Amino acid sequence: MNNIKKLIDDKSVKIAVIGLGYVGLPLAVEFAKNGYYVTGIEIDPKKVDNINKGINYIKDVDDNILKKLVENRYIKATTDYSAIKDIDIISICVPTPLNKTKEPDVSYIVNVRDKIVKYLHKDMIIILESTTYPGTTDEVLLPYFENTGLVVGKDFYLLFSPERIDPGNPFYHTKNTPKVIGGVTKQCTEMGFYLYSKIIDTIIPVSSTRSAETVKILENTYRSINIGLVNEIAIMCNKLGIDVWEVIDAASTKPFGFHAFYPGPGLGGHCIPIDPLYLSWKMKAFNYNAKFISLADEINSNMPNYIVYRITEILNCIEKSVNKAKILIIGVTYKKDIDDLRESPVIDIISDLIFKGANVSYNDPYINDLYVVKDHSEINKDSIYMKSKELSKELLKGTDITIITTDHSLYDYKFIVQHSKLVFDTRNAIKDRNNEKIYTL
Repeated sequence: MNNIKKLIDDKSVKIAVIGLGYVGLPLAVEFAKNGYYVTGIEIDPKKVDNINKGINYIKDVDDNILKKLVENRYIKATTDYSAIKDIDIISICVPTPLNKTKEPDVSYIVNVRDKIVKYLHKDMIIILESTTYPGTTDEVLLPYFENTGLVVGKDFYLLFSPERIDPGNPFYHTKNTPKVIGGVTKQCTEMGFYLYSKIIDTIIPVSSTRSAETVKILENTYRSINIGLVNEIAIMCNKLGIDVWEVIDAASTKPFGFHAFYPGPGLGGHCIPIDPLYLSWKMKAFNYNAKFISLADEINSNMPNYIVYRITEILNCIEKSVNKAKILIIGVTYKKDIDDLRESPVIDIISDLIFKGANVSYNDPYINDLYVVKDHSEINKDSIYMKSKELSKELLKGTDITIITTDHSLYDYKFIVQHSKLVFDTRNAIKDRNNEKIYTL
């Protein structure tokens, strides 16, 4: 233990971050900014090539900082897992998606585990950061590492530390976001604390890897359930002829006991739509039905269908059918001011509208092009290619209805309203409630 601490102190320790996406690359940069040498291991050769050229592809990473770190050899990238043999510390930041039946897919973690086992050595610290179900570290990683004959907490150190990346957040980033850590043993937690305290302001140790795994799921389950609640309130308010945004704004004036959540066209991103289902899946092994999670998932997953229903209703008011209607989608990313399409509900909305025969186009300053499918299957040769249209007067005037699905700050909403025939605002981007051509969620 003292040997690895000494290497951390004098910054001669060798660090590998496996997975150079939205989580892994900012973490690698934070280590490198603090004087540590980092090897990024990534299966996508295009990302590896970009990193080694100092080309950034993650908005939350500063282009110039990455370039300087690469030039000064603090960061390098490779697709070759054999680099692990010379590594002291490994952070695993690979995807953990759901499969088609909404069950956890930990195949990326398993693949990385099998690579690490080949090169596991004494005094190595391994931290899993990929969001997953409680028990993954103990059940999927630990037995395989111990089969090498090395003893956890003595010969090597294994922890779970959930990522808390919020893409596009201008205030909170890797360094100033408190980091939760939980080790398999007390010694593991101690090593994780010692390491991360060198680069992160606040470390929150918990009693086990299972506790740390559950912390992340609780954070996003809390959000999923409250968003599900407010999405249902939005549907009910529409039926009652009440402005849901007015209701939320008024409720928000209460100085205690209320925290505002906002409705929208559905959940997106890699966390909120997915993480709670990891917990509900795990609870099936205990013959327990996580009712709140299931209900929130049902409501949130149905929001794209509800948006299409509302579009149909609005068009019917002007005696138009969705079939052959010209529909313009404003914003396709899952939230404002980012270039992230992961799990974006807008893709489902576009797919449904196309399936119903609509002529759909879109504009998004962050997404130049995309593929959609009409039957929610995987992207294939029959997928529909779409390119972002220039947001011009002519485009807006030639459209039957404009749908604001992502409220990017770059948009001139006055311009959009002025030149559109009808506007359906699903994000409360337009505050004008007296304009008859504006419909809200």
